[in-house]
Amino acid sequence: MDKKLLEKYARLLVKTGVNIQKNQILVVQSPVEVADFTRMVVELAYKEGAKDVQIFWKDELSTKMKYTYAPDEVFEEYPDWQKEFYNSYARKGAAFLNIYASDPELLKDIDPERVAKYQKVTNIALKEYRDRTMTNQNAWCIASVPTVAWAKKVYPDLPEEEAVESLWQAILKTVRVDQEDPVAAWEEHKRNLEKRMEFLNSKKFRYLHYKNSLGTDLVIELPENHIWTGGADFTQDGVAFIANMPTEEVFTLPKRDGVNGKVVSSMPLNYNGSLIDDFSLTFKDGKIVDFTAAKGYDSLKHLINTDEGSAYLGEVALVPYDSPISNLKILFYNTLFDENASCHLAIGKAYSPCIKGGEKMTPEELKKEGANDSLVHEDFMVGTADLEIMGTTFDGEEIPVFINGNFAF
Repeated sequence: MDKKLLEKYARLLVKTGVNIQKNQILVVQSPVEVADFTRMVVELAYKEGAKDVQIFWKDELSTKMKYTYAPDEVFEEYPDWQKEFYNSYARKGAAFLNIYASDPELLKDIDPERVAKYQKVTNIALKEYRDRTMTNQNAWCIASVPTVAWAKKVYPDLPEEEAVESLWQAILKTVRVDQEDPVAAWEEHKRNLEKRMEFLNSKKFRYLHYKNSLGTDLVIELPENHIWTGGADFTQDGVAFIANMPTEEVFTLPKRDGVNGKVVSSMPLNYNGSLIDDFSLTFKDGKIVDFTAAKGYDSLKHLINTDEGSAYLGEVALVPYDSPISNLKILFYNTLFDENASCHLAIGKAYSPCIKGGEKMTPEELKKEGANDSLVHEDFMVGTADLEIMGTTFDGEEIPVFINGNFAF
């Protein structure tokens, strides 16, 4: 891969993704396999004024060995030093960059109960860090870099080197690094997303009714004070950042007890190293009361049963079927990309900035407004070429939101 393109990408993540500020700390979570690219990020962050850059290295093969051989009690406690690492840097106002590149089926042969148990322990330990990022107290960005295992899953018929190169090309295109000035391209992209948000916020929808040929027939009620957002986020101190690179979505939160009907997945979900595929969820008064899955049933069951809030939705996101990522016709097996090729929903915790004044509310106040809370937040894809979404305003007016998989406005 062309080094100049990689440097443009690294600069984009530092300058536009987390938007590092002078004398700010940057925390990078990265696979050891992509160390060379991560070092580019580190150097650029220092050159842009970062006070310190801390790296939390991850090694998938070691993780698999742990799940395979370690005794059960290891998965009942999260290491204190790791808990302190994330929570303490969050308190110091650090920005967080997560380079997310996982083997979609790394843990397919591992007991899903082990994985679910440790995931819950992890989420409890890092609740302070997660709460701070989901309320925009800290700038954060999730982005991806190819690894061999992931590239071979996406391009199984190509040799390793060609698969990695092909995945690089696809990633750089989705994040607009293939353009002459990626930062300017992102500014234009943010303005286009803002137009969608302005329309949706002006209509003040109360209900969204989803229907398609897969069998989705779902009515989602929205809280009265909901806000549609997307593109750039802002920290509570007013610093702009891009939480997901790429991003094509505009999103808000559903009313916790206002979801009814059935929704059918349109893409596989890579969840903690296992694939959940061809699944459906049935809701009554907001709660998942039934579910099916042709693959990954136990993993889905553990996700839904994580805590009380994991049986409810926390996000409603709109992405046109005719979007740049969707038009690549690539199944990435990576939620960061697949969710930006498809309308999606999320099980679990809602983003408090999607409620007017929500960043300053207590959990009790957010719940009263209709927001869901949970240890998890997991996106799954529901968009199709024939998806229809009809919106109903608080005044009772019906307005088409999606026709044939795309925005109707």
